[in-house]
Amino acid sequence: MSPKNLNVPNKTHKFLINKLKDKKTFQIYKDFEKNLQTNDDFIVAVSGGPDSLALSFLSKLYAIKNSVKVKYFIVDHKLRKNSTKEAKYVKRLTKKIDINLSILTWTGKKPKTNIQSIAREKRYNLLINQAKKLKIRNILLGHQIDDLYENFFIRILRGSGLNGMVSFDKTSKEQNINLIRPLLNFSKKDLENITKKVFSTYIKDPSNVSDKFKRVKIRKFIKNLQSEGLDLKKFNLTIKNLKFANDSIKTFVKINLDENSIIDHKNKSILLSKNFFNQPQEIVFRSFTEVIKMVGKKYYPVRGKKLDKIINKVKNDNILKTTLGNCIIRKVNKTIIVTKEH
Repeated sequence: MSPKNLNVPNKTHKFLINKLKDKKTFQIYKDFEKNLQTNDDFIVAVSGGPDSLALSFLSKLYAIKNSVKVKYFIVDHKLRKNSTKEAKYVKRLTKKIDINLSILTWTGKKPKTNIQSIAREKRYNLLINQAKKLKIRNILLGHQIDDLYENFFIRILRGSGLNGMVSFDKTSKEQNINLIRPLLNFSKKDLENITKKVFSTYIKDPSNVSDKFKRVKIRKFIKNLQSEGLDLKKFNLTIKNLKFANDSIKTFVKINLDENSIIDHKNKSILLSKNFFNQPQEIVFRSFTEVIKMVGKKYYPVRGKKLDKIINKVKNDNILKTTLGNCIIRKVNKTIIVTKEH
């Protein structure tokens, strides 16, 4: 390696550290460091927007200070004409702070409806598969506090239960991969300021201002509520209180899964005893949801109405064979067998 190349990291480190001379940026980094607290390697999901670019900067500092390995990925969904060009632009942008950004491409047929939800699921699947290949168990996502509020109202409009409304948490797990949101205490405004200071610019996604998407409508709705006196701090407290209740339910779901289900590795299936379904309705619903996700290897849970119908059939029908969420569900005597659909 030439002396010129040897100097590159030192110059980058100096550039990054100089950004911390700004008091506001320094405080955000200290809070970020406190929120993350891991010595394990991780992947950073980058989109090119202000939130993910701020995450790239903060995580790069964290990696240097804590000597952890980080991989950065951006997903090219191929949903817009300039998506590949934008991904390559973000790759050049992050190179400014010595990040080697890799591009993952979503190939195949693109949806005409429910575009954002399907794109989100594909993005997570690509990132999770990459994490498994690299044997990394942590993925950092750039969601911030405004995303938390938006997600809450979106779930209400969908008729979600308690778990759905408060599912947006600092940490969650999918396919044994930890999804970590270390920016969830920060506002979009603060993250935009960091991104402008470090990168000077960012990608503006036109879908973020298009009224044809539900999330944009919700964003405007929240702003209207704020102008009418909505106190977001009190609202955040309400969400936290709901999370406490939700965590209690999760404890009983885990007990039900541990005591009343058996994983059959040989046949790649899960066996559920009669007692699995003799729990309170919410416990049964969530437990069965987890089983379908595990066997069907789906990121998002199946629709509640479909699951409710099958639970009722399990309890009332002597013979049952149906499909749901990439799974075949059969009733044999009093045991339910869930296998992956081929």
